Amino acid sequence: MTDPMVNPDSASMNIDPADIEKNKVMAGLAYLIFFLPLLACPDSKYGRYHANQALILLIVGFGGSLILSFIPIIGWLLLPVFAFVVLVFAIIGLVNGFGGKVKPLPLIGKFTIIK
Repeated sequence: MTDPMVNPDSASMNIDPADIEKNKVMAGLAYLIFFLPLLACPDSKYGRYHANQALILLIVGFGGSLILSFIPIIGWLLLPVFAFVVLVFAIIGLVNGFGGKVKPLPLIGKFTIIK
């Protein structure tokens, strides 16, 4: 029987459950300030994972907003929808980080910048 505290995704990434439990708060806060886990717990794989997810979300959010703001009318109409989607992804990341889950964000979670 499997341990309910061990996330199957974390087992596949070789993240120690003690690391997850210890760094949940920093991982959740990464979606507000992406580099916070890198400073507070630099040796945590769990913190780095969520810092990476948050950095990708920041880049996509900034880049997408910049591009849409230069497209007249259609881009301006799509900008609030895009901002809402980025907000939803950030909330998903917050919930995953605070909840101890190693689950990639939809659409953008498969990319890795921070190793």
